[in-house]
Amino acid sequence: MSYDSISPEVVHDALKPYGIDAAPRLCASIRQYLDLLKRWNQRISLTSVRGTDAMLRLHFGESFWATNLADFGKSRLADVGSGPGFPGLALKLVCPDLHVTLIESNAKKAAFLAEVARTLDLKDVEIFRGRAETWVPDGRHFDFMTARAVGNFPALLDWGASYLSPGGRALLWVGLDAMPHLHVDSRWSWQEPSLIPGSQQRYIVVGSLL
Repeated sequence: MSYDSISPEVVHDALKPYGIDAAPRLCASIRQYLDLLKRWNQRISLTSVRGTDAMLRLHFGESFWATNLADFGKSRLADVGSGPGFPGLALKLVCPDLHVTLIESNAKKAAFLAEVARTLDLKDVEIFRGRAETWVPDGRHFDFMTARAVGNFPALLDWGASYLSPGGRALLWVGLDAMPHLHVDSRWSWQEPSLIPGSQQRYIVVGSLL
């Protein structure tokens, strides 16, 4: 299915359960992103999710659900382990004033992120090709840290504690089995997990630095 064959109505209807009333411009950006994702996924392994509807719900919808839990505004966000851009690059589509740094160690995935940002003409998007622990401090701090499907919670929370601004927040896409691991670190205070629409076991949990 090409970009032209993905109708705006399909995109709009798929995102409504996640609190997004997608305007035509957003629908167009998502359709372009989907087209790139599908074409690149034929050559390199970007995602195991197949099909337009599943990609819209599991990648875009679940990323966008975070906008119900935080006001991103003109903040700075670091997305750790971006993969094909979820949630960090997807959030840029619905929060155009957001400054996003995508941290991805896989060179081919980093190249894909750069291609999406170029094709969609997205400003204030930085791509760091490397692991989070090799991030070179430049004096700037982030207001938000996002991560999806990252298993090393102690290292992730250490990174966030080092590079988030005072009062900065982390938004993590997790299962409930992850919660005990998060509560071990006393530097963080966690809100009740928010169940993602359409899921029985996937949540977003928001943590604040104390």
